[in-house]
Amino acid sequence: MTNRRDFLKNSVLGGAGLLFSSYTFGTPAHPVKGANERIHAAVIGLRGIGQSHVNSYKRQPENVRITALCDCDTEYLDKMLASLAKDSIHPKGYRDLRDLLDDKDVDAVSIGMPNYWHALATVWACQAGKHVCVEKPVSHSIWEGRKMVEAARKYKRLVQADLDTRSNTSVAAAIDYMHTHLGKVLYVRIVNYKRRQSIGKIKGPGVIPATCDYNLHSGPLPMMPLPRRELHYDWHWQWFTGNGELGNNGPHQLDLCRWALGRQHAPQRALSFGGRFGYTDDGNVPNTQVAWYDCDGIPVIYDSRALGEKTGIDNMDGFTGHTATGKKVHHPFQGSANCSIYIFCENGYLTGDSIFDNNGALVKRFEEPGRVGPQFNFVKALKSGKQEDLRTDILEGHLSANISHIGNISYQTGTRTSLEELRKTVVRYPGLEEVFLSFEEHLRLNGIDPAGEELFLGPELTFDSSTERFTGEHAEVANLFLRDSYREPFVIPEKV
Repeated sequence: MTNRRDFLKNSVLGGAGLLFSSYTFGTPAHPVKGANERIHAAVIGLRGIGQSHVNSYKRQPENVRITALCDCDTEYLDKMLASLAKDSIHPKGYRDLRDLLDDKDVDAVSIGMPNYWHALATVWACQAGKHVCVEKPVSHSIWEGRKMVEAARKYKRLVQADLDTRSNTSVAAAIDYMHTHLGKVLYVRIVNYKRRQSIGKIKGPGVIPATCDYNLHSGPLPMMPLPRRELHYDWHWQWFTGNGELGNNGPHQLDLCRWALGRQHAPQRALSFGGRFGYTDDGNVPNTQVAWYDCDGIPVIYDSRALGEKTGIDNMDGFTGHTATGKKVHHPFQGSANCSIYIFCENGYLTGDSIFDNNGALVKRFEEPGRVGPQFNFVKALKSGKQEDLRTDILEGHLSANISHIGNISYQTGTRTSLEELRKTVVRYPGLEEVFLSFEEHLRLNGIDPAGEELFLGPELTFDSSTERFTGEHAEVANLFLRDSYREPFVIPEKV
């Protein structure tokens, strides 16, 4: 059967079961532990993200005991064990997550592994009776995310998607104000301007660190020579292993968008364009990408950039848009990561925890008490045993990850195009021409002539949320990207 990875091997870019409409949750109605007992937590994957999970659990000593750690690279496992020992915390160390999952002393696991491991690790953990907090994006493909939901429900496990914004009470208050004061939502703009450097270009296979078990690191992937210089982190920027920026930081903002719009389904239509500009390296995901979505008639436009605001400057662009009255508003930015969302309504707009009027003047900023991180919320739900106490249940994580996947699939099934053809296309989509003009100006300010660059334009895709499949003209190819292929024994079963 042809699938996503098979298609990518031959494409220019490569270089369904029970759905949410009929789900019952079936999660525990009783606490995981007694009121005075601590949750025994483990963390799998101990680089940057995994370290943040460890630190979060460390800050909850009255409710959590860090019982075990796991990483296939002993450099990071040994460092974390040594670091915790300084605080008189002595978890068991594992190299193979299967051994950790066999540990009956572990109640819950945090998964901070590469994207392509998220689904299988979650399914295995549920089968082993563990509760799960899994990093974003929850899955590497749409099919995987559905299997994660099925596993959580079948084994009655609490599974939380690690999406930060829903734990922010100030943002929640701003969204409530938006719904009661700002009228109809007109359109949404998301910017993910985060400076990313080249990952380098190698002439032969990369070097696997001696401390790493490459078989365990590869997991579901085919065993193959390392196709980049650095084993760790840079997997984000190759399709076989990562999901680009749209699937890296994008899920946070897209989840906030879906939450604010109150949608429990995917956009009906999507289109994406962009390219990899400014350097030649082994990355094959776009470093500059725009994805347009039709959410029940509301245009949602995601816009990501990896290059600075101009040549030689690492500071990232601010945001410029137009309110319902046509007023141009600009929000400047200083720093290397401008990740923000702007929800424009009839009577003003929301960004972050703040409300502005149609002239761009600040109306109200919410500073609510009680903001906690996702791991604090996860522990609270484990203590109560109630699925409804999870701020971002795995179903929510799956639905939000799907938006990233749909946009990426448009891009991945696209073709090279000219700047002129791209201009002709964007005018057909509400709000997209303004973003395209900014995209073009951004490249020119970085010394890049877009007319001479390799531009990719994806087809307009139509998605049916009831089946989680594409329909219409481009469905045959797009549906090949719904799932990956897997290497034995690291296989997600059809029936979890």
